[in-house]
Amino acid sequence: MKIPVEVSARHVHLCEKDFKILFGKNYKLNIKKNLSQPGQFVCKERVKLKTKNSEIDNITILGPFRNLTQVEISITDCLRLGLESVIRDSGNLENTPGGTLIGPNGEVKLNSGIIVAQRHIHMNFEDAKFFNVKDKNLVKIKINSDYRKLIFDDVLIRVNENFRLAMHIDTDEANACDYKIGTFGEIVR
Repeated sequence: MKIPVEVSARHVHLCEKDFKILFGKNYKLNIKKNLSQPGQFVCKERVKLKTKNSEIDNITILGPFRNLTQVEISITDCLRLGLESVIRDSGNLENTPGGTLIGPNGEVKLNSGIIVAQRHIHMNFEDAKFFNVKDKNLVKIKINSDYRKLIFDDVLIRVNENFRLAMHIDTDEANACDYKIGTFGEIVR
């Protein structure tokens, strides 16, 4: 069975407290479109990320709110911003770089929380059983693109009853494998 591959471009997950600072206490998230993972969505609102070296404007906000604010960028973005690229699973924010998020109503200084997301596969329990894997396993995925076939190593398996089967890679990884919509991967052992 092939695994659909999706590109997870730079984005931010906000906690509600930080959202209210950035956009105002009475402001509400506005859904632009739903994502493939159930309950996840892209918001119309955008923020700026600023470091001492540079800044990136127009960063997408994904909802719903999280317990902690987290920014996910690529290694290329880290180089531009002068940040150490720390590759982590979502939510693992200890000892990660920080920066300042800027919204139309205010700014939030992050002491940590900027990561390069570890490439990963979302799957439910039935998928995990089919592929004979468990939550937090690491696998290799072969991408059969037209011109840049490659094997991604250290792909994290994330299992949850609410997940829909999909592999997420960042924009640098998408460029490396000549990603096109409809790209699939397969686990190789």
